[in-house]
Amino acid sequence: MSAPERKDFLSPIAKILFADVIIIVVLLVFINSRDLSQIREPDAAPAKVLQLRFEDRPDGSIAVINYKTGQEIDSVQGEAGFVRGTLRGLAQERKRRGLDSGPPFELIHRADGRLTLADTATGRMLDLESFGPTNAGTFFKLFNASQVVAVSKS
Repeated sequence: MSAPERKDFLSPIAKILFADVIIIVVLLVFINSRDLSQIREPDAAPAKVLQLRFEDRPDGSIAVINYKTGQEIDSVQGEAGFVRGTLRGLAQERKRRGLDSGPPFELIHRADGRLTLADTATGRMLDLESFGPTNAGTFFKLFNASQVVAVSKS
């Protein structure tokens, strides 16, 4: 009598897929454990800074207000998907942290031409040019509307 044949529980393809899943999980754990904030390129000096407050209006528009003067400098009408999405994300972050809408947002035009939207309440910064020139331009036009002057170097 011969010994009974041993059958593999998993087929070779299933073994390969299982090994792939294990490798992916290990890589994801490794990537998520790294401090990626050190990879970010240092920011250039601000050339212009505009402090802003955003207010929802009853008609569905968003008023863009110069934080220092209280003057409405622009209004976001209609869909304006990028602006609305960006502001919604920042507002949700404040809400999660239990912060109110009081502190200003800073729109920073940097000496190297980059454009950053910074939330002074949470410290979150968005490099707007990362979303393409058209999207960054929707925020850049606020500098023209407010007539902000360059930051002094003193």
